[in-house]
Parts: sequence; structure tokens; C-alpha cells
Amino acid sequence: MAFAPDRVTTITFDSYSTIVDVDAAVQALTDHVDDPEPVSTLWRLRSLEYTLVANYLDAYQPFYEMNRDALQYALDVFDVDITEDERDEVLAVYHELEVFDDVRDGIERLHEGGYDCYVVSNGDPDMLSSMVAHAGIDDLLADTISADEVETFKPAAELYRHAAARTGTPIDEIVHVTAGWYDVMGAKHAGMQGAWVDRKGRPWEAVAGTPDLTVESFYELANALGV
Repeated sequence: MAFAPDRVTTITFDSYSTIVDVDAAVQALTDHVDDPEPVSTLWRLRSLEYTLVANYLDAYQPFYEMNRDALQYALDVFDVDITEDERDEVLAVYHELEVFDDVRDGIERLHEGGYDCYVVSNGDPDMLSSMVAHAGIDDLLADTISADEVETFKPAAELYRHAAARTGTPIDEIVHVTAGWYDVMGAKHAGMQGAWVDRKGRPWEAVAGTPDLTVESFYELANALGV
């Protein structure tokens, strides 16, 4: 289905990998790991896998705890022996990840163009609060919506439907903007339009359909919405 900008009244944004760069977390490992790249990659992969498994096993924990367990697993796999305090110091990088350059100006254009903007994220409320403050976008967002509110992670339809209810918007008037392919498809499955932010020139995952819109930045999203 082609993107329908005229239907959009509300915009929801993913947080991690969309507003802030989770790949920057590798920097936090450099003081503790000789080769931080594979540890960081496994950490992120397991963090996402744990949320997916938790949805099916009714084993919800706040995302910060899931992320801590995933980090510990990655450290164990690569035989990295650090203290709990050092591990938690690495984990704390999620409160101040690098913000993508287009975020502030891009959301500002959308906000000034009359769109209500929200963050919808697996992150728990404390994580989202610090991320929004660090990104300097608190004045541009109507609110943040956490998976913790329904104790269900993406891409379950329940979270997107909850987000629509929280925004007071018919779900088909929302475009969800995210760098995560599974997040795009989760939003579409629930009834939103899905916009994929492909900043890194990666191929689309050929599972369960395609995005309604693909952009390289929030600027392109604003252009597509005519603001």
C-alpha cells in the first residue's frame, strides 16, 4: 500500500535506533573489552530476542532489566570478567546514547506543521525520560508511551493499540516511524501506517510485507508530509 500522508494526524516514533544510536553503546565497552564490537552486537541481539520471547511466555520484565541480562549474557559468551558495578556502568550508557543529527530539527518541523508527536518504545519510563531529556526534544513531544504500561513488548499489536488509545487518535491516522523492520510490521499489523528510517542503507527484511514509506532521515519524513 502506498503511503497516505493525508490520513496522518499523529506521529509516533520509536526510540532506540530511531532517535538515539544504540550502535554507539559499543563505546561504553571499550574500557572493559579488547574487542567490543561482537560483544555489543550480541548484547543488542539478545536484548531484542528476550523481549520477543517474554511476550510469548508471559515473562515480562522492564526493558532495563532485560537489557542488563542480555549484556551479562554477551559478556559471559566472550569470557569478559567485570564487576557488577562495571557492568552497570556500561548499561547506563542507554541513558545518554548519541542522538541522530536530524532528530531535533526534523521533529520540530513536524511539530510546527501541526502534528502531535509521541514516542512509543519498549523502554521503561525512566529510560524514556532520560532519553528525551538527552535528545532535547521534551518540548516537541506530546508524551512518551512505554511498553511497561501494558507489560507487552513490540511487535505485539496490543502495544500499538494502547498507543493509539493514549494519543486519542484513530489508529489508521497514525504513522509509526522506526528504524526497526519488525517495529514497522508490528505497527502496520495493528492498523497504523509504517515508516522505515533507513539511515544506514541496509536492505529491507523480506518478511511479512513492506513499509508504507522509506526515508533516510526525519527531514525526508517531513517532506513526505508536506511540512
